[in-house]
Amino acid sequence: MLFLHSLPTFFLYLSFLDIFCVDATYTLVDNFSGPSLLTGFNFRTAADPTHGFVRYLSQSSAQSQGLLTVSSTTVKLGVDSTNKAPNGRASIRLESKKLYNRGLFMLDLTHMPASTCGTWPSFWTWGAERDWPLNGEIGIHTTPRNAMSLHTSPNCTISSTPSTSLGRIVTTNCDINAAGQTSNAGCGIESPSTSSLGTPFNAGGGGVYAMEWTTSGIKIWQWARADVPDGVRAGGASLDTSMWGTPQAGFLGGDCDFDRHFLNHQIVIDTTFCGDWAGALWGANAECTAKAASCNDYVANNPSAFAESYWTINSLKVYKQ
Repeated sequence: MLFLHSLPTFFLYLSFLDIFCVDATYTLVDNFSGPSLLTGFNFRTAADPTHGFVRYLSQSSAQSQGLLTVSSTTVKLGVDSTNKAPNGRASIRLESKKLYNRGLFMLDLTHMPASTCGTWPSFWTWGAERDWPLNGEIGIHTTPRNAMSLHTSPNCTISSTPSTSLGRIVTTNCDINAAGQTSNAGCGIESPSTSSLGTPFNAGGGGVYAMEWTTSGIKIWQWARADVPDGVRAGGASLDTSMWGTPQAGFLGGDCDFDRHFLNHQIVIDTTFCGDWAGALWGANAECTAKAASCNDYVANNPSAFAESYWTINSLKVYKQ
């Protein structure tokens, strides 16, 4: 999963994997856009597995409260920005009905939750919840730069060679309990761009994230709206990732059996608050601690602060070789 600190606490998860073989051509197998996005995903109403200060709503409740808007081409996933929330802020978490093993995953957005204290929006993939992290997890964070990362059980490391990524390699051991790394840090790569998430991303009209997952590793690209490659912009049924150049993050090399550590992943899109990540960072962020003594207090008592905490999704596409 993925994300940040001298700026407002914000989190975004993005799950993807790499390809290190000759054939980099992919064919579209799932195209989720507009109403089809909802038919391919379930609305989680159970407790947040990341222990966020949140209440996830059913589809009917989200629609009746105005947090879910669906058109023929887009889906807007919002949060309650009107009412105080002493028991957790109302939000939406989508979980794909299908499980995936390798492929190319493309998310096209015009808006993602803004860089707001306490907000933890995520687009990510992970294996079975009951077995986490045995089947792996892929995500992205902000600091304000993307801090893309993988989370696994022991015996999975990536190369420290900088030529595989445009971003800065921060940690190379993907084990969530790796010695010498912060708990649950995993292996992480920091994006070179300060405008690939949150408020700066939205100001440029959004853009596209791409994650390629193969038996050899995981690659993550991100393009601002004006820089989206022609083939991706056209939304074609076939894409060739070899034309995209060096990714922002290339989780390659090292010593990791990617087929063993990443298995049967579910795609997740959600916005939670505080919790294991954003809540843990609250005390280290002077801008946020000046607003409230705790993350939960701020989220509960400042609904208008979350007016921009919504996703506007144009499409989510999955390709296979």
